[in-house]
Amino acid sequence: MTAFATAQAATPEDIRPSPPASGHAPVLAIHGGAGVERGDLDAAGLAEARGALETALRAGHARLQAGAPAMDAVKAAITVLEDAPNFNAGKGAVFTHEGRNELDAAVMDGATGQAGAIAGVTRVRNPILLADAVMTSSPHVMMVGEGAEAFAQTQDIALVDPAYFRTERRWQQLQRALEAERRSQPQASVLTGDARPYFGTVGAVALDADGRLAAGTSTGGMTNKRYNRVGDAPLIGAGTWADARCAVSGTGWGEYYIRAAAAHEICARVRLRGDDIREASDAVIDREIPAAGGNGGAIALDADGRVAFPFNTPGMYRGWIGADGVPHVAVFREDEIALPDGR
Repeated sequence: MTAFATAQAATPEDIRPSPPASGHAPVLAIHGGAGVERGDLDAAGLAEARGALETALRAGHARLQAGAPAMDAVKAAITVLEDAPNFNAGKGAVFTHEGRNELDAAVMDGATGQAGAIAGVTRVRNPILLADAVMTSSPHVMMVGEGAEAFAQTQDIALVDPAYFRTERRWQQLQRALEAERRSQPQASVLTGDARPYFGTVGAVALDADGRLAAGTSTGGMTNKRYNRVGDAPLIGAGTWADARCAVSGTGWGEYYIRAAAAHEICARVRLRGDDIREASDAVIDREIPAAGGNGGAIALDADGRVAFPFNTPGMYRGWIGADGVPHVAVFREDEIALPDGR
């Protein structure tokens, strides 16, 4: 956190003021992870990823058009991305050092300040739905591991055999990391063998017709991670945050997002200082995080429907959809993408 945001403690009223009056134009923005580079995908893979982004946007938009709250749109969009093998979340999640898929997710409702998160689950098909159940059907904010999966069974949330999450692409990614680790020093970092092991997280932020904001994030974490490592995605305020004025989902090197309380820091700048959402996002993602040694991206949305897509890598899967139902998606930095306000 910056000294400014830390020094000015927010009251509950600051965090959860009454949502704006109804009559807003609904907006949904999503990401499928920062860090993508042109050499990562052939033409078919790129088309498939873009198609998955468009499908996710349409799924969330359908909920907004039906008058559902922002959180429903967030869940609908992320569920599509979790089911697509293109991203590091749900099916297609990266492998741990031991060859498992350990999944994390979080949601936050900006209108109420409620939040739910899960970490280290290995059998939950759609972690975002379990995070939502923690928020809506338990007195807790976070559950982990086997306990979270036991709770999932009480909520009729689908559990699958862990083999469901395996993709050959991710398995080979782990094998390269393990081989590089074997060739290096015994104390080699978890980053050995893959310069971008922590990218691919998916997320969504939404504004509904009643002015309510919501955010959600889902991830498989870091390739070759050990010791049940957990990153920023399920930590409220680090990779996921929503209040009445701002919603953020992050994607990047989680350790740096945790130390910066990155998602909350963006919204604190909007709420406490009145910064424009894009100024606040750029300051945290493109300046503070890199200055500390990290990198990544985020999506951010304010109560006026302004969207920000900051990232400091060659590409980030990203997109948004508004009231007209036309999805806008982009992948690489040079890709043009119109924004809701025409800028």
